[in-house]
Amino acid sequence: MLIRKIQKNHDHKRPLSLIQIMIVLCVCLFHGVIHSVEIGVPSPKAKVGGNFSMNLLGEPNTLHPITSSDLYARYVHYLTVDVLADYNFTTYEMEPHLAEKWEISKDGKEYTFFLRKNLKFHDGKPVTAEDVKFSFDIIFDPKYEAGHLRPYYENIEKAEVLDPLTIKFYAKNTYFKNFEQIATLFVLPKHVYGDVSKYKKMNRDIVSTGPYKIEKYDKGDKIILKRFDDWYGFSDKAFKGLYNFERMTLKFVNDETLSLEMLKKGELDFTPLRAEAYQLKAVGEPWGKKILKVKYENMEPKSWAFYGWNLTNPLFKSKKVRLALTHLMNREEMIKKFMFGYAKPAVAPMWYQNVYAPTGLKPVSFDPARAQKLLKEEGWADTDKNGILDKVIDGVKREFRFTLIYPNKNIEKFHTWYKEDLKKAGIEMELKLVEWSAFEPLLQEKKFEAFTMAWGGGDQDPDPKQIWHSSSIQGGGSNFVGYSNAEVDKLIDEARLELKREKRIKMIRKVYEKIAEDIPYTWWFNSTHEFYGVSSRIKRPGDALKYKLGYQSWWID
Repeated sequence: MLIRKIQKNHDHKRPLSLIQIMIVLCVCLFHGVIHSVEIGVPSPKAKVGGNFSMNLLGEPNTLHPITSSDLYARYVHYLTVDVLADYNFTTYEMEPHLAEKWEISKDGKEYTFFLRKNLKFHDGKPVTAEDVKFSFDIIFDPKYEAGHLRPYYENIEKAEVLDPLTIKFYAKNTYFKNFEQIATLFVLPKHVYGDVSKYKKMNRDIVSTGPYKIEKYDKGDKIILKRFDDWYGFSDKAFKGLYNFERMTLKFVNDETLSLEMLKKGELDFTPLRAEAYQLKAVGEPWGKKILKVKYENMEPKSWAFYGWNLTNPLFKSKKVRLALTHLMNREEMIKKFMFGYAKPAVAPMWYQNVYAPTGLKPVSFDPARAQKLLKEEGWADTDKNGILDKVIDGVKREFRFTLIYPNKNIEKFHTWYKEDLKKAGIEMELKLVEWSAFEPLLQEKKFEAFTMAWGGGDQDPDPKQIWHSSSIQGGGSNFVGYSNAEVDKLIDEARLELKREKRIKMIRKVYEKIAEDIPYTWWFNSTHEFYGVSSRIKRPGDALKYKLGYQSWWID
């Protein structure tokens, strides 16, 4: 999600296509057996040891905790990098991590964190408040290339070390996420990352404080993590039952057919599944015995995919044209054919079950006739009768042709279906598969006509600024399409300073309503379920935890 963007859309906003959703106890058919979705909690009886091999779906472009921006790296960070405090997987309450406690001033502008004693980085060196301050300061130092993180911390004025284990942050205003952003700051060792030349080269290694450290990186194949025995959490009962594997092997298998074969052969213990694979491919031996397939729901916000239009391109500047393009996407039939009913058409850039999601909006229907009317109103017509619409733009006749770039071949069938319906309407869309390592720079540099990917579901209290504020068009933001609406900017700015949640919900709902009206994206679907395949040798306290899938709570018996 691109998914924290996967640093902050708190998962926060980066491209993605994995596993997340909402808790409803349901009954589903499972190899002829009624299988109830089980929401579990970490088990204090979980055993420690063994190697767990999981599929990340893709290789991180870089592992760097600061400069990375893809979901695959973020999954590695969840296991290797730690923070001052974070949300509990089952209660969604903020709990101590590196900080054993904290204090917040009455005016909500000063935050003091008290570090645990005897904390260690992966290299054995002690963790101090100076390291925390360094980790904050580099976000605003141009040499460290952390511009994409600045929108999250722009309201924090400074960090001050009070003593080796105490640090205080001062806020400029009462931004509603001030505490969360400070608490979830990645803490890195100053003695390692303080050397800028070394910092920029650390793309295949991580030195931090998480429960695992990198043991080996085989480019193009896998990352092996080893349990970090000096992690403070292993002696804290609050983390009992978590991070049980002695080693974790993180594989980069983007091909679904290959990942299923590896699961059958025991080369993988876990892989996410699409609805089609769950329904049609995960059948017969050894499914149901050696390997289990799981359909689940929980409260974690889901990812959402979309087609993004470059709004600086003359083809896509008109809202009527973007609405026409959306009317030409037959989402209902795609859901039936490819997703087996496990989704619904999206109406806005937000998971539909989130309390901030706008209410009362209806999805744009598949309506080719309406699309043709809108295109005609905007001056598009097939004047030379070659089957492609054309229009004179800036004195030059231009045909309605464009290239769609995409990083995931597994969902190519959606693009092919869409391409055919566009063609019937006189629009030519060329499909271009681009490897993720090359895809992301094209977005950052605005070198695309149209693209498709997914954003991470975010958290329970989203901040739209990084994707939708006009200030996020440049400077490391994620407003790749160049969306700009002064009213939306104003609403976002005001909502960010509103501490009363109920009032903020109304403000941000209005933000998403206005974005939905402008149609800068053609959003696809909202999943109603998520799926995965897992080896039966892996023990789980439930199919998922309430706010995470929760493989961190699994073990080998």
